[in-house]
Amino acid sequence: MSDLLLVATIGVYGFTEESFFGRLTEAGADLLCDVRRRRGLRGATYAFANSTRLQQGLRDRGIRYLHLKHLAPSERTRDLQKQIDKQQAVVKRERSTLSSAFVQAYTRECLDSLDIDDLVSQFGRDSRVVVFLCVERQPAACHRSLLARRIAEHLNVDLKHITP
Repeated sequence: MSDLLLVATIGVYGFTEESFFGRLTEAGADLLCDVRRRRGLRGATYAFANSTRLQQGLRDRGIRYLHLKHLAPSERTRDLQKQIDKQQAVVKRERSTLSSAFVQAYTRECLDSLDIDDLVSQFGRDSRVVVFLCVERQPAACHRSLLARRIAEHLNVDLKHITP
């Protein structure tokens, strides 16, 4: 059984490098689970979230890193959201919620078959505060919130969204 106390989420957009790592530290994060399919961002603003640099920043702060690519939405599922965003003239960085089509597809694709106890065993017995990372600023606009809610409910622990 897990001794997990808190499941949290964090996005990259809206943070500076300093504020990003500061908020993780304030939250007491001891494990960051990267649930992005691609672990790189273009441009200097969010370079701190590129895989190598992110992992070094976490190591410097004593936070372990785990990449869970299989929990990222497939290209097909992401395309569903892109189509709806386009119809509604919303750019990804401005999106505030996910479409029901995306939620249904991601649930079928990843959450319905997720063995949470097996996943938690990958965290390690000493994990207390596990944070799920993706890029979107708003938790409700990202699959990480769906995943984290499912895990928190299963484990009967609190869920916190870390925002800028």
